[in-house]
Amino acid sequence: MTRSIIDHTTSESTETETGLCPDCETDTIVHDPDRGERVCEECGLVLTEDPIDYGPEWRAFNAQEHDELSRVGAPLTQSMHDRGLTTTIDWRNKDANGHSMSADKQGQLHRLRVWQERIRTKNAGERNLKYALSEIDRMVSALGVPKPVKETASVIYRRALEQDLIRGRSIEGVATSALYTACRKEDIPRSLEEVTSVSRVDQREIGRTYRYIADELDINLEPTNPRQFVPRFCSELDVGKDVETKAVEIIDQTTEQGLHSGKSPTGFAAAAIYAAGLLCDETIPQRAVADTAQTTVVTVRNRYREQLEAIDQQPATT
Repeated sequence: MTRSIIDHTTSESTETETGLCPDCETDTIVHDPDRGERVCEECGLVLTEDPIDYGPEWRAFNAQEHDELSRVGAPLTQSMHDRGLTTTIDWRNKDANGHSMSADKQGQLHRLRVWQERIRTKNAGERNLKYALSEIDRMVSALGVPKPVKETASVIYRRALEQDLIRGRSIEGVATSALYTACRKEDIPRSLEEVTSVSRVDQREIGRTYRYIADELDINLEPTNPRQFVPRFCSELDVGKDVETKAVEIIDQTTEQGLHSGKSPTGFAAAAIYAAGLLCDETIPQRAVADTAQTTVVTVRNRYREQLEAIDQQPATT
């Protein structure tokens, strides 16, 4: 069969628009890896040839080989003040062959490390950002939240710094508020009390700064859904799956009635878990539920009674 080659730009645009061969108008386009071509099986028309391979010229068959052969650094990240672009001098006093260096050379490297650390931040703004991002990294590690939350919190803090929202407020307070905002934005269930427990500032300052930053940066956040806390609380309490399912049902039913409005989402979730335990004949101490949710026993007791009354169910014994 005669094979003809058409212009690359024309074929690419035609295929994008129709997904058909521009010659015979069939959808039998295949990729030939041996020739590096994309060809129509029906008429033999060559749509593209010799494509550019943007991948590496080497092949790796496991993670160790990939790490050994790769010649690029870590990707850019917002969680470092320099976005990870600068290099660092290795702390090990060894040369390229792995041999220990002389005492004079070690002293020279130590002085280079000191000066490199000093010049990484050229002004007060960068020193502010570096300290704030280190605080965010510390709190993220303590809370056990995923990496995307740290990236989002870093972006929020950078925006606050660019718009001069830090003036008159502590770096720790704004950094903690950025992290709490990121948790809300990424739907990661962490309460204000939990964030406060790993912060260096009090809860009142965090709440005030969080509302100010969210308003100034025009960050629209949905109200926290209490059901987001149920899986984690149930895992920490080591209760059965039927209790978790029942607790979610209680929250959904009472939320539809507006019972959760104006109430702490963690306390509401804790009460639903306790109520679900009663309905599923599984004993869960009120104190254990309250401690897990970082709320009070009184809150759990009041909320679970309201929930059971709203869904019109009562356990055999309360």
